Amino acid sequence: MRRIIVQEMITVDGFFAGPNGEIDWHVVDDEFNEYAIATLDTADAHLYGRVTFEGMASYWPTPVAATDDPIVANKMNSTAKYVFSKTLDRAEWGTWDNAHLLQGDMAEETERLKQQSGENIFIFGSGSIVSALTRLGLVDEYRLFVNPVVLGSGRPLFTSVPESFKLQLLSSRQFGSGNVLLTYAPVKA
Repeated sequence: MRRIIVQEMITVDGFFAGPNGEIDWHVVDDEFNEYAIATLDTADAHLYGRVTFEGMASYWPTPVAATDDPIVANKMNSTAKYVFSKTLDRAEWGTWDNAHLLQGDMAEETERLKQQSGENIFIFGSGSIVSALTRLGLVDEYRLFVNPVVLGSGRPLFTSVPESFKLQLLSSRQFGSGNVLLTYAPVKA
């Protein structure tokens, strides 16, 4: 069975994006990029909400991405992408190859993807999808990159989670940039 892994950059004060969705505070360097490439090697699908998908689709299939970050661009472009949206129309999403629109029940669609043969399914960004799948108990692992940044305000990763949930720390890793990767599994009741 495939696993759903949430991987997010967050600030010390717990935001995954600025008040207007800004991510210009991400601390990214060669060490992070090496980790990202190794991570992408363990995935054969990504899961997105509409907003994150549109942002990713506006960058990764471009010549700029191919020039600036050819290895990651190739992996992002070739990997299957599943997009939850009730408003998108297939014709609206441009030229990002291997993208599939999901408009059915989120729990059923996610369970179907998990039951397919294959590797990990990663979620990058897509806070509303992270919150919804957390509520449904469908996330298998959380990889949170705590960046050495305080925003003061922004978008929290977990919203509309009706009750607290416990996590078990699986590992931690400090990067030279000051980023700290914390890997957690949900504690099943």
